[in-house]
Amino acid sequence: MSPDIDRFYRTLVRDAPDAIIYADANGAIAFWNKGAERIFGFSEAEAIGQSLDIIIPENLRQRHWDGFAETVQTGKTRYGDGDVLAVPALRKDGSRISIEFTILPFIDRTGRILGMAAILRGVTKRFEELKALRKEVAALRALPGAAALSPTVSK
Repeated sequence: MSPDIDRFYRTLVRDAPDAIIYADANGAIAFWNKGAERIFGFSEAEAIGQSLDIIIPENLRQRHWDGFAETVQTGKTRYGDGDVLAVPALRKDGSRISIEFTILPFIDRTGRILGMAAILRGVTKRFEELKALRKEVAALRALPGAAALSPTVSK
């Protein structure tokens, strides 16, 4: 691999605006890029070595760890082939944000999962806008004579 390509890979992962996080098979954070710092508010030094729990809301942790353990055990995930998972997450200040992410399991030569990388994007603004639009549409549909606003199905 040429030095320029290696530098490109490193720069892409380190400086990407999306969060790129790698956690080992036990869920300990081993890589945390600048996008993760921006989205979640934790510096790289604060995040490395910590459990992924620092960004997972408490009410979702059991579900997360069940899925994480199953992926580590089986090597299979439905979020590795481009399917995006949208979930709430936590920032350092305790505020909740909306994120979308995909994961990429890292497997050794024997097929054992070493850890997982995730590419995450903050989508709070878009989520809030969509929620407001849905609320507005529901209010409009509730108005008298709003049947014309309902979607029609052509036969």
